[in-house]
Amino acid sequence: MTEPDDRDGTLDLTADEALQLQPEQAAEAGGTDPGQLDVDLEEDRYHRLRLIPWWDQSRLQNARMLIVGAGALGNEILKNIALLGIGRTMIVDLDIIEESNLTRSVLFRLSDTGQEKAAVAARSAMQINPDITVEGRSGDINYDIGLGVFSEMDIVFGALDNREARVTINAACYKLGIPFVDGAIEVTNGMVRVFTAAEDQPCYECTMSELDYQLLNMRRSCALLSRDEILEGKVPTTPTTGSVIAGMQVQEAVKLLHADRELPTLSGKGFFFNGMTHDSYIINYQRREDCPAHETLGDIRRLEHHSTELTLAEALDMVRTEVSPKAVLEFHRELCTRLYCPQCDRREDFFGSLGKLTVRQAECPECGGMREPELTHSITGSEDYLDRTLAGIGLPLYDIITGRAGWDMRHYLIAGDRHDALGSIA
Repeated sequence: MTEPDDRDGTLDLTADEALQLQPEQAAEAGGTDPGQLDVDLEEDRYHRLRLIPWWDQSRLQNARMLIVGAGALGNEILKNIALLGIGRTMIVDLDIIEESNLTRSVLFRLSDTGQEKAAVAARSAMQINPDITVEGRSGDINYDIGLGVFSEMDIVFGALDNREARVTINAACYKLGIPFVDGAIEVTNGMVRVFTAAEDQPCYECTMSELDYQLLNMRRSCALLSRDEILEGKVPTTPTTGSVIAGMQVQEAVKLLHADRELPTLSGKGFFFNGMTHDSYIINYQRREDCPAHETLGDIRRLEHHSTELTLAEALDMVRTEVSPKAVLEFHRELCTRLYCPQCDRREDFFGSLGKLTVRQAECPECGGMREPELTHSITGSEDYLDRTLAGIGLPLYDIITGRAGWDMRHYLIAGDRHDALGSIA
């Protein structure tokens, strides 16, 4: 029997013995032949990784990742990304660091309390590995991140406890054909799910039950306004469970980056882990053909305009020239334009994402009654605010707009926003 090597906790194996531990899929899938393992590679940071027969470090180095959530899972995912040398990552979170985060977040220190989670996590990850670039963004994934950001990513990680955000991520990933690796933890339990946006595979929304939709709607009033008095629950968990689930999420991502190696993945499946007993099982999800999230965008044309400069009138003229004189301009999100008080018969401009409008904001300052939001997701040309820019009506930077006339449509990426939206990972 081989004795453990005390240097790093690995088994002291010969090269021949190490080859026997590699997955058979690597040889069968047309990847690197395990028999050609180069044990004399120059020792550097990624030396041990390159010893894996199917491993291609350049794929990781050139990859872009988006992590949504910088809490317990997000910290562990980003830590693993740093150790693996994955080149460019954006991490998005809207919260600040609290002292209670320190028991579950390896990238945070006591001196970071009160700072933005995303910014601190990004800085700490780059201290682990200076080879990588991480952009930390403080914002809400539901409203502040344009579809163009998603389109740049190889993989998107879900690291949060919010159904609304998962629905948003899933819809964006499916539209653009981006794999979504979702994770969740609670106490000592956790799960990992992989949705690849393949035509024959289920998406996240395919897995939602009627109860899930009911719980999702509880966060909204009857007027669809955000109930800011209903807080997200603080989910109890341990750092060890976060490590297990985040490790599996990143492991799945690595395999997805080596898709041509035909390695087994959790695509269309969920892995459930019981940290108390260490029991686990895998469930196969079924695709719902009537799922509302199954929309794909296909070809997308780049517009070298800035959303802070391109007006609605200009955008509408463009799509009517290219699509049809009767085309309308459509957005991939619901926007509020005005608030109307039926008691006072008064309207007030409120241009922005509906999701950002809270019940308190909707209260009429004159009579105290509840005002009704006037909503739109399209521009027909009859509006009296066509001089406003795309950003001026609430679209995030680097978003995608659509010109539609019946079933004829074209999609446009506001590419002038790219550098501002991606920052250091552009």
